[in-house]
Amino acid sequence: MSGYAPWVRLRHNRSVMSADLDALYPDIAAEGGLVSALSAVAMKQGLSVPFTSPEPGSLRSATATSTVSHRNHLTIDAWTVKRRWSITGCESFQGLALIEGDTEDPAQIARAAQAWHDGAALAEIRRVATFVKLTGRFEVPDHDAVQLAESEWQCLRLEATEMNLPQYQAMVEAAYHEPALRRLYPFTSHSTLRFAITTRPNLSVVPVCLDAHQDNRYTVNAEFLGEILAETSTAQEAVLLAVSQLPPDLGPVELGVPRS
Repeated sequence: MSGYAPWVRLRHNRSVMSADLDALYPDIAAEGGLVSALSAVAMKQGLSVPFTSPEPGSLRSATATSTVSHRNHLTIDAWTVKRRWSITGCESFQGLALIEGDTEDPAQIARAAQAWHDGAALAEIRRVATFVKLTGRFEVPDHDAVQLAESEWQCLRLEATEMNLPQYQAMVEAAYHEPALRRLYPFTSHSTLRFAITTRPNLSVVPVCLDAHQDNRYTVNAEFLGEILAETSTAQEAVLLAVSQLPPDLGPVELGVPRS
């Protein structure tokens, strides 16, 4: 019997999940699923959005296609703990979010989906659906590596502003304003600021990274969770020391093409 236990438990969890969604979204269930419900809401507003779902009749998820090739589908996901939906809209090359947000209002979701589908500017999507949050990234239709790096810097800077961690924000800003680091592709691992000479989805990582600490210390590490090379009391000092540890003759950032 023990060999069947995981399957039985999974089937039970799925049935509980389904029952919970039915209770949270009875009107969506009555419409025949999230795709049908969102399509009806869109139609009432004079919109025509091609919603789809990998699971016909699903209460859990739906997607909206885009007419522009540098955008992935917009994903819409129902919460399971309360009546609410989240959306995420990603660019196509790296799969990183350009917009996100959550709301209780399906009408706003329909408006956001229509704008995403039509290729409206990100700020325009935010204007027509006020729950939408811009991640700070901007669209790079031609996948220019330098612009993708700059887009990621803008995302990290916005995140740092919103985190309410002054030391971390100071570190990100100091790194951004240092030309030798700004020309690299930035990313984070558990709030450690790291750098690469290629973009996602295939990062070629530079062996130096920065950490900010709440006691106003900044550390420069040889690699993620590696040897501490230096400790400073200011973000600017840490950045200068990080630059001194960079390999020589780093070229401009390049596309991190997917591995075959």
